[in-house]
Amino acid sequence: MAASSSITRSSYQLPAVSSMVEAHPMTLKLYDATIPVFIQSLGNLEVWMKKALSEGISETAIFEARLAPDMLPFPGQIQRASDTAKNAVARLAGIAAPSMPDTEQSVAELKARCQRTINYLRSIDRLDFDGAENRSILFPYPKLGTLQFDGVAYVTGYALPNFFFHVTTAYALLRANGAALGKADFLRHLAASQ
Repeated sequence: MAASSSITRSSYQLPAVSSMVEAHPMTLKLYDATIPVFIQSLGNLEVWMKKALSEGISETAIFEARLAPDMLPFPGQIQRASDTAKNAVARLAGIAAPSMPDTEQSVAELKARCQRTINYLRSIDRLDFDGAENRSILFPYPKLGTLQFDGVAYVTGYALPNFFFHVTTAYALLRANGAALGKADFLRHLAASQ
């Protein structure tokens, strides 16, 4: 598909969700479906990186880790998770996201990027999300052209899946390099809520 084409992503991609929303008005707000979820997982990333280093995994091994030759290495996974979270929230709120160049050269800098992203997410007020469900969201996407969504389809069909793709890949890279991580580490927020 040509880069100049436009693809509309809306409720039709997720018919089961779409018909449920129509039959049962949504009580979950997009703010609650995004910001707390992003904050939890970005915090998890920080803890996983600290744990990997404390277990003796070298920073070089972490930085060079990738699942396949054509995939981004570990820093790219953290950077894309950060970008997805901050850009999703900015698009839903109708504001500009802060710039965070991909210049991190250490695990400490990657952890700091997660924390900067968390701080940005915490600065967003619930009122900034008024009308987000119906906000038209357009953005360029490599090889697909311009993607267009309404707020709900954007969160459920792009933002959350893309975010968790990168978070899960980062988890898998640390695990594959010997970090003693398990499902409890991925879902560590559950232990905190008990």
